[in-house]
Amino acid sequence: MNKNTRFGIIAIAIAGMAGLGYYAYTANRAPAAAGPAPAASGAPASFPTSVEVARVTASDFVDDVAAVGTLKSNESVVLRPEVSGRVAVIGFKDGAIVAKGTVLVVLDAAIQEAELAQAKSSYDRNVELVGKKFLSQQALDSSAATLKVQEAAVQLAEAKAAKMRIKAPFAGMVGLRNVSVGDYLKDGQDLINIEDVATLRVDFKLPENYLGRVSKGQAVEVVTDALPSERFKAVLDAIDPMVDQNGRSISTRARLDNAKGKLRPGMFVRVRVLFGERKAVLMVPEQAIVTGGQPAVFKVAEGKANLVKVKLGVRRAAQVEVLEGLVEGDIVVTAGQLKLREGAAVRPVGEGAPAAAPATAAAPATNATPAGASSTAAGK
Repeated sequence: MNKNTRFGIIAIAIAGMAGLGYYAYTANRAPAAAGPAPAASGAPASFPTSVEVARVTASDFVDDVAAVGTLKSNESVVLRPEVSGRVAVIGFKDGAIVAKGTVLVVLDAAIQEAELAQAKSSYDRNVELVGKKFLSQQALDSSAATLKVQEAAVQLAEAKAAKMRIKAPFAGMVGLRNVSVGDYLKDGQDLINIEDVATLRVDFKLPENYLGRVSKGQAVEVVTDALPSERFKAVLDAIDPMVDQNGRSISTRARLDNAKGKLRPGMFVRVRVLFGERKAVLMVPEQAIVTGGQPAVFKVAEGKANLVKVKLGVRRAAQVEVLEGLVEGDIVVTAGQLKLREGAAVRPVGEGAPAAAPATAAAPATNATPAGASSTAAGK
């Protein structure tokens, strides 16, 4: 290929590229210059936004608050010997119910009983001598002083002997023992626990915003996973005066009658504090609430959505109480709020949408001639 031919091919390529560029430029400018196509006569400027809606309903429900708690014994103690000794007698069976004052464990008290017997013997002898006045006045006075010392010694020996008998401080159920007859116990060593389970304490916490609503004597309902079909009644008994600054919660305690012994200390329970029954409470789905400042909802009326501020109450099963701003029967938007603005046209859909007006029946199409035309034709 000669030099002239090569230059010719390059020139043709450049001209072709220039032509394509010009065509693309003019093609893109044409729609902009022409402007938007005119709208068809009578077509609407904008279309309603489809939104899901629900009706505001009024219902009755029990006003309450739920929490989780733990059961505790009304009274609970771990018995420990105050003096060292060897176990001589065990007076209970594991898990048995015992009365107050029942002797549970007796330690070997041979030494203490001997000391008590000696002290009583010396005391009795001096009492006899003083009574018969066989001594001089000086000896009598000395014996009287000795008598007081020996009286104190008797009391000390009796106290030591009593420490060797461990009794139940209250009526309750004893636990499982870990000692046997013949074991040597040191003072302060764990011996056996005893629990008063006829009445149980229910300890639980509530958010601090319920502080003004809870009070002593309110009804409490208790449910446990161990007995899911049963509900136990309790009464709020005490409220901690200090709010927990870490969790911002209130520590509360209820008392539960457990005379049948179905429940045990340490069990996990679910608690409901009952504030009373409320009538005709207005409820809307939670998803209808528009957040970001004061709570509000989009209320649908005459095909338009209007933003209405509301005051909310309790929440229950994906529903929220409306105290102010709505009335029963109002229609609120539950989905599609992000596409709305004040006064926007909407088309409600869903279960809460108002029933569509029945369409007007169209006249049947016939080939009948209008009355005027018929009369004219007849006159001809």
